Amino acid sequence: MRAGEGTTKRFGARYGARLRKRVEELEKTQYATYQCSRCGRVAVRRVAVGIWQCRKCGHKFAGGAWAPTV
Repeated sequence: MRAGEGTTKRFGARYGARLRKRVEELEKTQYATYQCSRCGRVAVRRVAVGIWQCRKCGHKFAGGAWAPTV
């Protein structure tokens, strides 16, 4: 991947390709929406580190830092 694509484009040519790819993968899982265990809708988003909340039913729960399930 070139240094001008994806969420890591803010880094430009800095920090090396391997680190930028690693950050890209982590940010994809961090900002993705997941399925709620209570209502079943794909509306769970990350609120803070390890805290996840469903935007539909409001169910808030603790999970992993980057994804709701560890």
